[in-house]
Amino acid sequence: MARSALMNIMVNAAFKAGRGLIRDFGEVENLQVSRKGPADFVSVADKRAEKVIMEELLKARPTYSFLMEEGGEIKGTDGMHRWIIDPIDGTTNFLHGIPLFAVAIALERSGEIVSSLVFNPVMDELFVAEKGNGAWLNNRRLRMAGRRHLSEAVVSTGIKLTGKPTDAVSLRQVAHITPAVAGVRRTGSISIDLAWLAAGRFDGVWEDRLAPWDIAPGLLLIKEAGGFITDYTGGNDAVAKGQVVAGNEPIHAALLKSVQAVV
Repeated sequence: MARSALMNIMVNAAFKAGRGLIRDFGEVENLQVSRKGPADFVSVADKRAEKVIMEELLKARPTYSFLMEEGGEIKGTDGMHRWIIDPIDGTTNFLHGIPLFAVAIALERSGEIVSSLVFNPVMDELFVAEKGNGAWLNNRRLRMAGRRHLSEAVVSTGIKLTGKPTDAVSLRQVAHITPAVAGVRRTGSISIDLAWLAAGRFDGVWEDRLAPWDIAPGLLLIKEAGGFITDYTGGNDAVAKGQVVAGNEPIHAALLKSVQAVV
């Protein structure tokens, strides 16, 4: 596939951060047995990866704004463009030596996601999308799976138990949806969930209480792979509301109906 100059900038930043994360990931197994544990180490790895990404993007586009999981929001002078960054999506997996985590980057132009990337450095899988140019995995064009019925579908979600009343809603959704589908999975990384949905590995994804950097990188992958992604009302405010229901047209419609049935 031919990449734009902007996408090449994003890929180079992700690859540079990924090299450091692979090195750090190799240290996690040793830290598991230490008395202190790996939590502090992972926090440092997270911040270090974000710093690498930010520095690379700043060198190439010094006027763009940033919205980052660790560093928060940094206003640029451009006024139109904003990078949205999650340096390690799947931090708990990283913490436990599970190779399901990703560097996730999206570029927003005037409020619309126009380029996105999800990179799993351990599995060496690079998912990219640019508006109008399709979604790709390591130079292979992606299309959503063609299953049309929930009974055939493998879907993914994240279950957050935070001690709040919304926990009960999430659990009721899982209880309601599980008997209707072929299987429910939880990877621990929403960016990977959405990337795998675009690749046809999953048939649907639903989750709420998400941050913009959780959703933005995967959102364009879904759209460019021919899928549908909305908030829980069926609207286009997934990033703003922190809610995702995604799939091909029939699976999205059925999954959305199931999510809405549980309040």
